Amino acid sequence: MGNSTTATGSSASADATATGVAPRTTGHSKKARQAPKGTSSGSRASGSGHAERVFLVQTAFAELGGSAHGPGEIAEFTGLDDSVVYRILQSGIYQRIFERVDRGLYRLRTSAAQLAFTALDHRLDGATSQTVLRELRMATDGGLAFLYMVAPFSGAQRQCIDMAVGDSDLAELGMTPRDVLSVTRSLRTGASGRTILAYLPEVLQQRVLAEPVPEQAGPGVYRDNEALAESLAEVRDLGHALGYEECMAGWNSCAAPIMWDGSIMGAVLLLKLKSVMPVAPDSVIEATKEAAAELSRYGAARPSADQA
Repeated sequence: MGNSTTATGSSASADATATGVAPRTTGHSKKARQAPKGTSSGSRASGSGHAERVFLVQTAFAELGGSAHGPGEIAEFTGLDDSVVYRILQSGIYQRIFERVDRGLYRLRTSAAQLAFTALDHRLDGATSQTVLRELRMATDGGLAFLYMVAPFSGAQRQCIDMAVGDSDLAELGMTPRDVLSVTRSLRTGASGRTILAYLPEVLQQRVLAEPVPEQAGPGVYRDNEALAESLAEVRDLGHALGYEECMAGWNSCAAPIMWDGSIMGAVLLLKLKSVMPVAPDSVIEATKEAAAELSRYGAARPSADQA
């Protein structure tokens, strides 16, 4: 867990009718619209069908972050016409996908979270994760193995859901329950935190960077946001993070990401005393990455047995 070595428009034309995007007149007060992240404004068919436009609006809420957004802001982000966005939002209220929270402001309903829980159901069970973590512990000569997942109800944070530590306990690690609820939940501290943070959308990364460093963090924690941001790029380049006394003094770590269907879900963390592992050897790095890859394979979308 320590410093890493490891980042509006005129009247509708034929084109507007086909795409759902009304051309802007010269000198319009709005900024030029930009395509959502991961799309190309030159190649994206922004509204070639109603379903696609609905999905674009839903995606905008996730990419923009924040609690609520207006039709104009969503239109700016998606490239759709304001009136198209407004109609989708109104229909979504009836379908219990969106809700109006203030005059002109909307947000996703909790039913969106229910869809996510359904999508994640049966992806990974405790027996599987425990087996993978125990194998990692053996492969690293008694390293302490932890499974961290993105916390579903606490914003951009993480939560330890499983571990393989032998006879060790938190007291032996020098950690109090308060440490667990503060230091290890923050995504800006520790190899596992930075590993998860590296693959989150930029809007969530900025939220985490705006948070204060936990008071109980270790001497190797990143306090400079520029250095922290650079470490995230390195995590993405290398596929793992190395931590040196980030969460607590005397302990170093290695972490690798767990990805399901292209989205970051968590990280595997391998922890060892600094006196035993001053620098993580290649064997520890590769074992940690393989454990994360194994859990990623279990979580990957695939047909059930009765559908195969």
